[in-house]
Amino acid sequence: MDGLIRSRTAAAYVCRSCTRRSQRRLQRDYSSAAPRPDTYDVVCVGGGPAGLSLLTALRANPVTSHLRIALVEAQDLSKTKSWKLPPNKFSNRCSSLTPSSALFLDKIGAWHHLERSRVQGYQEMQVWDGVSGARIEFDWAADSSPAAGTTIAYMTENLNLTSGLLKRLAELGQVSVFDNAKVEKISYGEETEALDLSQWPVVHLAGGKQLHARLLVGADGANSPVRSFAGIEAQGWDYGRHGVVATLEMEGEGWGGDQAKIAYQRFLPTGPVAMLPLPGNYSTLVWSTTPENAALLKSLSAKDFLATVNAAFRLSPTDLEFMHTQGSGQTDEYAWRMEHTPVDHQAIPQTAIGVQEGTIASFPLKMRHADTYIGERVALIGDAAHTIHPLAGQGLNQGQGDVQSLSKTIEYAVTHGQDIGVRMSLEPYLSERYAANHLLLGVCDKIHKLYSVGSGPLVPLRSLGLNAVNAMGPLKTFIMNQAAGNGIKVF
Repeated sequence: MDGLIRSRTAAAYVCRSCTRRSQRRLQRDYSSAAPRPDTYDVVCVGGGPAGLSLLTALRANPVTSHLRIALVEAQDLSKTKSWKLPPNKFSNRCSSLTPSSALFLDKIGAWHHLERSRVQGYQEMQVWDGVSGARIEFDWAADSSPAAGTTIAYMTENLNLTSGLLKRLAELGQVSVFDNAKVEKISYGEETEALDLSQWPVVHLAGGKQLHARLLVGADGANSPVRSFAGIEAQGWDYGRHGVVATLEMEGEGWGGDQAKIAYQRFLPTGPVAMLPLPGNYSTLVWSTTPENAALLKSLSAKDFLATVNAAFRLSPTDLEFMHTQGSGQTDEYAWRMEHTPVDHQAIPQTAIGVQEGTIASFPLKMRHADTYIGERVALIGDAAHTIHPLAGQGLNQGQGDVQSLSKTIEYAVTHGQDIGVRMSLEPYLSERYAANHLLLGVCDKIHKLYSVGSGPLVPLRSLGLNAVNAMGPLKTFIMNQAAGNGIKVF
């Protein structure tokens, strides 16, 4: 009995296993050989518009401003932040921002950091079939204009947007920025007696730096390493088309002047060609065409390039196809053919008279959609989650929609004491964005295929539909509200 009492008494003081654990804990506390892991609530890989908007939204929100946040970007962000061009020079990578996206940027305090003199709103859009001439005119009727005004969208250079976001993020502060940083690999953490990080993603940077993430966000583009790490597949296809971009000088500020800018898009059998207004008498060109045509356009002299661009909005697809068979001489060919081609000048863009040196470029077009946007402690936004055909100008706006939804989802999780990284906390983001993005991807894909047909019974049928929509004011207003991000959200 005395022995039993002594054993109980000894056990009440300390057990042998506890002694060993205590000794190991003391050794860890006083040893510099095993430093504490560098942990963050949110690590975002990718410093483009989507990634920067998300981190800005989290820092600007009082509910989520206390989160420990890190940004990883391969490029030198100091150059992007200080980016500046003269008033008569524009970058060739421009995007269309809907009023809804602009309001969100304003809400998080980034909108006024953009160089507003380089942002151009447009109030009307002319879209027509290059084969049949059927046309639809998008502009707000006096009785259907939303409270935000008559602007359909805003054109701005991508660098203007990212520069503004970086300035706002610097103003907010408390974000660990790792730029000029190469991601060598992403793995899972380890379990120790002090911390169990075995389910936390770890971003390994060149030089040995390791970032442990409660939530890892992939805003790292179409070939997303974060998506690959999460084992998320993406479905889709290449269009066999290239997007040719250039910055053009026009003969004037547009038929409506500076206060009533118009965007133009003509659907050709090889792909749509769009002329989108920039400030003053400048426009940005986005021309979806075959890789062979894209290579030819990039090889032409400035005069022949301009002649081919002007022809794309004026001549028949047959005439344009012939011009693409010539290695040079498009200027004379275009002038001769225009003598025999009647044109309503007020229904097409003004003549392009100059192309900014070094802005003619091209990139392959593809459609991709990830099987899911979330995994355990992983979320995808922007091009990492979906890549869309540029014909509707919705790529950047889809990414901004992702950011709005994910930041709201994180806010809800923080408010309700949830772990922001677990799949259950991220489910609202997936349910809100996946179906909407999938629908818009499908619509743009079907439009591209519909207008790729140059002859046959489909041409008059699609023309009939286009003319019918143009004649139905309420339907046209609904489409415009969807494109602008207003009203009931279907896309």
